[in-house]
Amino acid sequence: MAKPRSQFICQNCGSVSNRWSGKCDACGEWNTLVEENVSSGVGASPSAAKARRGHAVELVALSGETDDAPRILSGIAELDRVTGGGFVPGSALLVGGDPGIGKSTLLTQTAAALARQGHSVVYVSGEEAVAQVRLRARRLNAIEPDIGLAAETNVENILATLEAGKPPALLIADSIQTLWTDQADSAPGTVTQVRSSAQALIRYAKKHGTVLILVGHVTKDGQIAGPRVVEHMVDGVLYFEGEGGHHFRILRTVKNRFGPTDEIGVFEMSDGGLRQVANPSELFLGERNEKAPGAAVFAGMEGTRPVLVEIQALVAPSTLGTPRRAVIGWDSARLSMVLAVLEAHCGVRLGQHDVYLNVAGGYRISEPAADLAVAAALVSSLAGMPLPAQSVYFGEISLSGATRAVSHTPSRLKEAEKLGFGRALVPKGSLSRDEGKAAARSTALEVLEISELTDLAGRILANARKKHPVPGEE
Repeated sequence: MAKPRSQFICQNCGSVSNRWSGKCDACGEWNTLVEENVSSGVGASPSAAKARRGHAVELVALSGETDDAPRILSGIAELDRVTGGGFVPGSALLVGGDPGIGKSTLLTQTAAALARQGHSVVYVSGEEAVAQVRLRARRLNAIEPDIGLAAETNVENILATLEAGKPPALLIADSIQTLWTDQADSAPGTVTQVRSSAQALIRYAKKHGTVLILVGHVTKDGQIAGPRVVEHMVDGVLYFEGEGGHHFRILRTVKNRFGPTDEIGVFEMSDGGLRQVANPSELFLGERNEKAPGAAVFAGMEGTRPVLVEIQALVAPSTLGTPRRAVIGWDSARLSMVLAVLEAHCGVRLGQHDVYLNVAGGYRISEPAADLAVAAALVSSLAGMPLPAQSVYFGEISLSGATRAVSHTPSRLKEAEKLGFGRALVPKGSLSRDEGKAAARSTALEVLEISELTDLAGRILANARKKHPVPGEE
């Protein structure tokens, strides 16, 4: 009888090694290799199942007729926006987020919303007892008779329970790291267990047309824990984000086979659970000080949704040999580039100053269209001159100091006008297209096109000289 063979699998990236080592050669992480037994393949026992010969499948033409995927509306508009218009029957979603961010709260409210529409829901909790889930549901006013609740971690028991009754419309497994299957000998949470458990549940969802939502833990780096292969197995990956000191939460799409991958849903955490925020711009601009230097309003885009957010900058003389550069909510490398362009092409000396940049409300910006707003905030803080209160900024800055137009200019301008802004500073060429001209005619905003960053810096510094004239200067 062949001796059972074991191998070592990295719990971070899923790579396989024949021997243990302290560091994974594939991803470079330390102490992530765990020994797991091999049940098939070379070295397996003679009783291992032999590979059967496959049968031919029918090939169809790529140009055939297709129907749009049916959708199940959750009743939560922000969640439906992120999923692309509702849940697709038979799809599998993976939801990740920091501990305590509100993942279980969101899913409990989603289960209750679907149950109120007459859909059957099964909620399987592997981390909490039944009494704990009931207490949360009572606090959220989410007690519904059509929600089946179970506290179980064995996948075979879960599938047997589901097969005994009518397939539910929604199945929630909280969380995938706590589930284990008899088909794998390793401990729960390992690569083999997570992959096997997820595969078994996804197979059931595809077969019966059930919407499956898996909850995933998040590592210190903000990534969903476990093998990345689980993210490839599911149809959509959603991240639930938020700062501990802020009361709002953002549901962001990372992967979606049935919709766009750049949409966000905004929620506000309260004592009664998560509340939808239909207009996020009002939330991010609600407490801004219009008379403070270094504050610029940026008109950004998240998918098809325009979002206005305040960018705050503080430039102060430094007593250190190497001035500080602190950034919250934006790319630090992008800030270094904007500082270099201001020094090289605009004559704005920031080499002996500490620079602090913050995106108000804990919001995170990933698009380069924020360059112009960041530059305006930096020059405003250095000059001590507040920017015009009713102005918005968006545009990309090149290394030569020129400005570049960005996409979705009409949507940005309409959102700014809706919130009462009267002026928009944009890169030259933003209105050269037909849709840009039409947007400028349909809005009452005064649109100023900036061709060079020196034009923007000159406007701010000129206003500062008018307010605080230099002695001897006319």
